[in-house]
Amino acid sequence: MKAMELRTVHDLAPRGEKVLLRADFNVPLSRGRVTEDGRIRAVIPTLRWLVERGARVAVLSHLGRPDGKVVEELRMAPVAERVGELLGFAVRALPACVGPDVEQAVNGLPPGGLVVLENVRFHPEEEKNDPDFARVLASPFEVFVNEAFATAHRAHASTVGVARFLPAYAGFLMGREVEVLSSVRDDPRRPYYVLVGGKKAKDKLGVLTDLLARVDGFLIGGGVAFTFLAAQGHRVGKSVVDPALVETIRELIRHAEERGISLHLPQDVVVARELGSDTEARVVPADAIPEGWMGLDIGPATVQRFAEVVAGAGTV
Repeated sequence: MKAMELRTVHDLAPRGEKVLLRADFNVPLSRGRVTEDGRIRAVIPTLRWLVERGARVAVLSHLGRPDGKVVEELRMAPVAERVGELLGFAVRALPACVGPDVEQAVNGLPPGGLVVLENVRFHPEEEKNDPDFARVLASPFEVFVNEAFATAHRAHASTVGVARFLPAYAGFLMGREVEVLSSVRDDPRRPYYVLVGGKKAKDKLGVLTDLLARVDGFLIGGGVAFTFLAAQGHRVGKSVVDPALVETIRELIRHAEERGISLHLPQDVVVARELGSDTEARVVPADAIPEGWMGLDIGPATVQRFAEVVAGAGTV
């Protein structure tokens, strides 16, 4: 979808509308306070735009990984407090995200009113994209605004499900991210490299396959790299590998070679016997991970090599 086709809040007449805004407020907490608020600040322009134009807004987000149950340390109250500090008025945190109390609170909001709903991942139905749960989430509202770009790829009830029940709009953050990605996809400056990290190869494979015809090269780091190393026949010790993807990644590597696309894998890696802040760590060649050790990330020689490639890139 091209960015110009995306329906945004600019297309919305918000006054009096009951708006469910999905944000990504998965921020670090310490002693009941937000310790890094970048994700909250990124959504403030959309929140301010809505409340200044008289919308009645409820913000919904996940926080941490409560695995479908209530975890007291992952309640949204500290987030609501920080949202209020940034907006300049008190913002109430509701103790639930669905139910009659939520409906009553939303109906009682004045124009320009705002509340923060409770952690949506306290409900196991969220990550299952349960349609009945999505319908209940949506029922008090008239409009859905998605500002959770970082989780938009996940088919969850609060991202995909509610959009089936409400007219959906992108917020300013979402619109800008889609605009930038559209330009990168359709008219990138060359050479065009994609830097891939993270833990799970499965989450990245679809993107890598889709980009294969568009890019000049990939730089593969993080935990993903160890499945690629295993696909090349290297021993990777106890590193996290998705065995079901090894053959598929071999095919991806072969297609990249046929197209002349450069594939930069680690030369060296950081390894440890187990995860932990006080465990012994070593740097070893990527093709010589000791038995009983697990790969954690790329090593310093790889960092330097990747930096050289990035420095000469037109788009990363």
